[in-house]
Amino acid sequence: MTWPDEAVADGTATTLAHPSRIALFEAIRADRTGPVATRLLRLAHGDTPVVRREALDLLHSLARERPWPEAVDAAVARLSDPDEEVRRRAAYLFGYRGEPGLVLAALVEPTDPAVRADPVVRTVLARALGPAAAHLTGDDLAPVRFLAHLETLRAAPPPRWRSLDAALLDDAREAARHLDDIGHLWGAALCALGREHDTYALVARLLADPATRDIGADLAREACHDWRVAPVRLLPLLVHHHSQGTTPALDAALATASISEAAVRTHGVLLAGLPCTPTARARRIPSTATSYDSASAAALLAARPVGITRLAHACEIFEALLDAGPLTFRQAAQLYNLTFHRPCRSQAECAPLWLRHAGPSALPRLLALVTPHLADYAFGEYYLAGLARMGGHARPALPAVTALIDRRTRIPVNDSTRDAEMRLDENLLAAARSARRAILAHTGPPLPARLSPP
Repeated sequence: MTWPDEAVADGTATTLAHPSRIALFEAIRADRTGPVATRLLRLAHGDTPVVRREALDLLHSLARERPWPEAVDAAVARLSDPDEEVRRRAAYLFGYRGEPGLVLAALVEPTDPAVRADPVVRTVLARALGPAAAHLTGDDLAPVRFLAHLETLRAAPPPRWRSLDAALLDDAREAARHLDDIGHLWGAALCALGREHDTYALVARLLADPATRDIGADLAREACHDWRVAPVRLLPLLVHHHSQGTTPALDAALATASISEAAVRTHGVLLAGLPCTPTARARRIPSTATSYDSASAAALLAARPVGITRLAHACEIFEALLDAGPLTFRQAAQLYNLTFHRPCRSQAECAPLWLRHAGPSALPRLLALVTPHLADYAFGEYYLAGLARMGGHARPALPAVTALIDRRTRIPVNDSTRDAEMRLDENLLAAARSARRAILAHTGPPLPARLSPP
């Protein structure tokens, strides 16, 4: 059997959706003791580092689906491999798929002297242990101690925070050599504990020391991702140290902080003094330039089914009709389905139109429909814009809008990068402020007294 060797060697076995990968996975899923599985286990000990790396990646993917002790054993045998990347991948497989007790034992009392001396393997194993790594605060290796103190901090009472902060600061510089995302790890732990102002103090201390300046920049960037006020608090510090000498970490932290509209508004003069001023991407505004008159709007709706649940430019279409007079029964039925069928942009845009059509009696139902989605990162801006269009009629929704504005932490969202997720939160925050201003500024257009839904 040679095809598994060829697929691993040429990289097709690790190429997503490639027929070779599919065939290999299907064969091993069907029989973990079969010839294909046996061959892959042997390839973890292949002659070239590239083959060993690819084989360990495949074993890890398959062991993630369900336990595979033989794959873990193959990884343990490669922990002292002469190739660093092979050792790293072997440690990942052993650390995340092996028995936690055995992983801890390999760190505390390694039988292989090469493992005891290898910071790459030991760091990966300690990280894989998660909370169990708290037992390793006395380890000889700085990144292992750092991870151990970090796990201890996560569960520590407030009186212990200061001493643990000091221990983390002592090891941060050395630990960063083997933990390239040390700022993310540290920031996540501090955010989980609600230690916003302590985070700013740690950033200032790290930035002040040239040896830990990049770590401080990384932690500052993480703080901006986690806390809404962080860019305003930290941008002056970042600009000050950036002026003394730029680094990629400082550049990235400044670019992240500048995403905040409040930071740019407050410290625009400081940013203007930089040789290359970071700029935030323009806020996405839920609007359209398309316009309709009553005739074109009526013609468009006549060509759509009554049960329609999504409609581009719904706001302009129905506003043109409502400006001209009452909706027909069919048009009202279409507006009803667009408003009440499913959460989406069309629902957000049509809710204020249904209020205008049906009158005040529809308000409680509409607000109950809209307010649960204000923090939705896909459609929240449109729901907030809908409340803004309702004006003063949406006053009962003010507590929900204000709660969105008053959050200290970022709204949990999901996008490609943490900077992109921060932009989404900034967009929602700006939309919430606009909605609150609109609600407080006026009472909205007159509403009909009553109109029963279809």
